[in-house]
Amino acid sequence: MLADQIFKANDIRGVVGGPRPEWDPAGARALGSAYGELLGPGHTVVVSRDMRASGPALEQAFAEGVTGQGVNVIRIGLAATDELWFASGFLDLPGVQFTASHNPAEYNGVKFCQAQAQPVTPEFLVELADLARRHDRGEADPPRGAAPGAQSRRDLSAEYAACLHSLVPLEGIRRLKVVVDAGNGMAGRTVPAVLATADVELVGLYLDLDGSFPNHQPSPLEPENLVDAQRAVRRQGADLGLVFDGDADRCVVIDERGEVVPASAIAALIAVAELAREPGATIVVNTIVSHAVRQIVAEQGGHVVESRVGHTYVKAAMARHRAIFGGEHSAHYYFRDFWGADTGLLAGLHVLSQLGRAARPLSQLVARFTRFAASGEINSTVRDAAATMAVVAAAFAGRGEARHDDGLKIVGPDWWFSLRASNTEPLLRLNVEAEAADRMAAVRDDVLRLIHEHEAGPTSLADSGGPSGPVASSKSAEQEVS
Repeated sequence: MLADQIFKANDIRGVVGGPRPEWDPAGARALGSAYGELLGPGHTVVVSRDMRASGPALEQAFAEGVTGQGVNVIRIGLAATDELWFASGFLDLPGVQFTASHNPAEYNGVKFCQAQAQPVTPEFLVELADLARRHDRGEADPPRGAAPGAQSRRDLSAEYAACLHSLVPLEGIRRLKVVVDAGNGMAGRTVPAVLATADVELVGLYLDLDGSFPNHQPSPLEPENLVDAQRAVRRQGADLGLVFDGDADRCVVIDERGEVVPASAIAALIAVAELAREPGATIVVNTIVSHAVRQIVAEQGGHVVESRVGHTYVKAAMARHRAIFGGEHSAHYYFRDFWGADTGLLAGLHVLSQLGRAARPLSQLVARFTRFAASGEINSTVRDAAATMAVVAAAFAGRGEARHDDGLKIVGPDWWFSLRASNTEPLLRLNVEAEAADRMAAVRDDVLRLIHEHEAGPTSLADSGGPSGPVASSKSAEQEVS
């Protein structure tokens, strides 16, 4: 089975098993058949999976569907998503990763890339979804006489580690004590292997692979999932902490005080290092990254290109502009020399390299990169996201420059806010930034009041939310999931 709701804007994701499954191995086989049909007989694809319990059956069924169309499959086994991006670039093959990233244990999903880890297009995903549904219903044409493709296995973990070390060498850094919280995800496999040759004292939390996530959910964007690492940094007197999501493609950094370093500050730190290596280079940021990053890149002589939120858009902008680095507020970091793909571990190595060559603690090292007061992301449940954004836009008319290329963004003289609809839930995501905390709070409260007033009424989804109105949740600064 393949429920319609599993097909998202950038990937596939849905519940496997349980009382209300959204897809299953039979659906994965149909998906593989559709993918193989689009790829064409004689081609080859590299496939991997994360540690979720449903992964082996889904990957096997998908591989059977692909090979049934005459397409060869190289299976690299358990891998972080950025290992799959590496394999795609290293082997010059399209890639498929089975993962549900930060979602709970009952979910699984698929991420795709073209050869050289290039993003697939939205049109490809639409075509794949339509064809997969036909295969799932038994309506697709059978393979046209092509011989079945072959399956083979290959271990690229050593090559992956060598690639990361070549991009950010750690030789010569001072000894660092690093807390790593893998959340029972793939970082538990990749981080110790990559750091084995570095002068690092590793304090590991939840490094064993367990797709049931017995300790905390695999999303470092939720503050409650950072508590254990924050506590360990303080108790161990560590220099920093690194917290990864389930498939290890994003990394949240904690300083020596146990405080979360905003993702925009990490983006600025890496951008400065990359611009020192290649003066005048281009940096890509999404629409919600702190304006401090834009200022800092300009001060360093670099150029900034703004992209819509989401890895598909950032990767495409990286490729178009040959950007050396890209950063998102959701702790995704992209590197031109890593095929333009995002990798949480390479971002972590950048932080280790910079900190290990500095005489200051991390909080002081990144202090100059945090220049504005930020609201963090505030989610509001709404009935009609477009109508609500229109109300907010009308109320702010004349107060700043309005942009509509990625939801609604209004830029005032010393503040800005972004209001975007979720791709998967009936939510509006608000981010506000200003030069002064009181200005940020005033803009934030104005927008939330407008949302609440528009949603108020007998049929409002927000009525059950109590006095807080439509506000569903507020995450710490620089955090969002599309």
